[in-house]
Formats: sequence, C-alpha cells, structure tokens
Amino acid sequence: MRRRQFLALLGSMAIGCPAEVVAQKPDRVRRIGVLMPISRQAVGLRRAKIFTQALQDLGWTDGQNTRIDYRWPGGDIEQIQSLAKELVGSRPDVLVGAGSAPTAALQQATRTIPIVFLISTDPIAEGIVQSLARPGGNATGFFATEPSLGGKWLELLKEIVPGLRRVAVIFNPETSTGGTSYLHAVETAAPLFSVAATGAPVHHTGDIELAISSLVREPGGGLIVIPGGLTASYLKQIIELVARYRLPAIYGVSDYADMGGLMAYGMDPIDMYRRTASYVDQILKGANPANLPVQAQTKFGLVINLTTAKALGLTVPPSLLDRADDVIE
Repeated sequence: MRRRQFLALLGSMAIGCPAEVVAQKPDRVRRIGVLMPISRQAVGLRRAKIFTQALQDLGWTDGQNTRIDYRWPGGDIEQIQSLAKELVGSRPDVLVGAGSAPTAALQQATRTIPIVFLISTDPIAEGIVQSLARPGGNATGFFATEPSLGGKWLELLKEIVPGLRRVAVIFNPETSTGGTSYLHAVETAAPLFSVAATGAPVHHTGDIELAISSLVREPGGGLIVIPGGLTASYLKQIIELVARYRLPAIYGVSDYADMGGLMAYGMDPIDMYRRTASYVDQILKGANPANLPVQAQTKFGLVINLTTAKALGLTVPPSLLDRADDVIE
C-alpha cells in the first residue's frame, strides 16, 4: 500500500472511532501517602474519611485516579520513623504528615517527594521550612499551634467547674512538640484562676491511667488533654477513665466532645483536612511546595457535651452555652 493511501486509511479509521479510543490514555493513578500518628480507630478513621472526601470533591477519587495509602503508627516515635521510611519507599507522588513528628520523620526520609503537613507546631523552628511565605524545600502546609490556647482551656474549665483547684496537662512530649508551650501557658494563667497546674507527660497507655487516677486523691481536680498522636490514639480510654473517676476534662480538638468528652476547644479538623487536600490537589497538578505559603489555622470551635456534663453532675452556665459553636444533647 502506498504511503498516501495508508495515511488516508488511518484518517478514516480515526473518524469512525469513538473519541475515547483515539484520545490519549488517561493519566496514571496518583499515589498519596498519609502518615497518621494515631491508631486506626474512631479518631483516625474520622480524619481519613474527611481527607478522602475532600480529595474526592476536588476530583481525586481513591481507587480510581488516586490511591491513598495510610499508615497508623499511634503515638510511638519509633513506629512513626519506621512507617515514614516505609511510605517514602513506596514512591508516592505526594506525602501528608499529620503533625510535627510525622512531618519530621518524612522529611528525614526524603528531600525530594513533596510533603504537605498539618497541625505542625512551629515549622520554622523545627527546620521543616525556611519561611512561611516561601517554604523553600519539599514541604509546606498548615500549622495550628497557638500557645495562648492553654490559658483559654483553663478559663473554660474553670467556668464550667467553679470549684476547680488543680489541673493536670496531659501530653506526650515526644510526639506533641507544642505540649511544652501549652503547659507553660496554662501555668502562667493558673494563678489568675486560683488553680495549681502541673504537667503530666505520658509515653504509653499505663502513664495515662496513672496521670488521671492521681487527680482524684484530692477534690477539685481537672484535666487538660493536649492534641497529639498518643492522646488521640487512646482518646476512648481517656474519656472512659475520666468518666469512671468523675473528672472534668477539656480537649484541644473541637470534635473530641462528639466522642464523649465534656468540652473541647481547638482546631476544626474538617476545615484543616479540607485545606490540606487543597494543597495536595495543587501539587498533583504541578505546583511546587517550595512556592506554596505555609498557612495558620484560623478556624477554632467550642463544643460542649451536655450529656457528659449531666453525668458528671455539672451545670453548664448559660453564658458558656451561648458562646458554644455546638452543643451536644
């Protein structure tokens, strides 16, 4: 067959074929690796669902044009580092680090694969980025630490429990790098409310029960639960323990009250994970993380669980209910 006849035949084949046949092949499936420093339980699964849905709203459907690989190291720093290496070894297109410790572990494992972090404490001081406006490396994202929240938590707890005399601040110093800053803020504010504040560093589940049970030795005890991988992993245990010992507690993530906590004030995880998904979307479409500015978390919520308050024999002041973003009855 002559060349001219062959080209004509190709043209007629193209005209007669459906558009999807002659179109280019669809883009390859993009891989997203997520290091979630909490256990694969209610809290972690809720976060994963929010993130997956947010990506789907942007056109990235898990199992179709994307594959999302989650790793659940809990609050153990060695597991965080090990699973970070495992995720990097799978060669994803973008990584997500939910917290300072996971982000640091991911960045130690790779300086080339883009990383989007959320709930970082101080990304500049931690060496994750060069500046907020121009991160300059392979990582960018969102930070949520506001040390003054420590004083706010104490104020809210005192308002709902006027007889509060002692408060313990529970956090894992290895994975909640902002815990010390929060504790300092609580200690600074404590004299204003005639409350004695102490830190309660925990490293495993046994520490949690010891910290909580020690508060009931004298009346007037309360608990402030700092956000972090370990406290999130054992949230169910913490909530059950404070209920058993009839202790009032406030939590640093707004939706923890949904799970039975008395009161929660802090970041809105739905907003945070949706914003994280927006950066993942931009990177998958070609954006360079070095040029995406690091943003602060600006949306905080106060949630009060009236069912838990009644179980503890507490009456929530109307003025506090009026200020709540959500009240669970």
